[in-house]
Amino acid sequence: MALLEFYGETCPHCIKMEPLVEKLKGEKFKIELYEVWNNAENAKKMEEYDKGLCGGVPFFFNTDTGENICGSVEYEVLKAWAEGKKA
Repeated sequence: MALLEFYGETCPHCIKMEPLVEKLKGEKFKIELYEVWNNAENAKKMEEYDKGLCGGVPFFFNTDTGENICGSVEYEVLKAWAEGKKA
C-alpha cells in the first residue's frame, strides 16, 4: 500500500495539514510526499492519480483503496483514509 500526498510548498491548506501528516507518520504510517508547484515531474505524477478528482492541493491518494482526500480535513478523517476506512 502507498499513501501519497501531493502538495504545494507555500499552499496554506498544505501547511495546515503538515502537522497532521507528521502525526500519522508518528503512528507508523508511511506517506510519500510530492511537492508539485515547483517540480514538474511530481506534478505529472499527481495528474496520473488525480484524473479530475481534485485538481488542486493538498491531494491525498491511497493506492490500495483508490480513496482520495481533496483539501484540508480533520485528523480523524485523515487517519481513517490512511487505514483504508471510510471516514
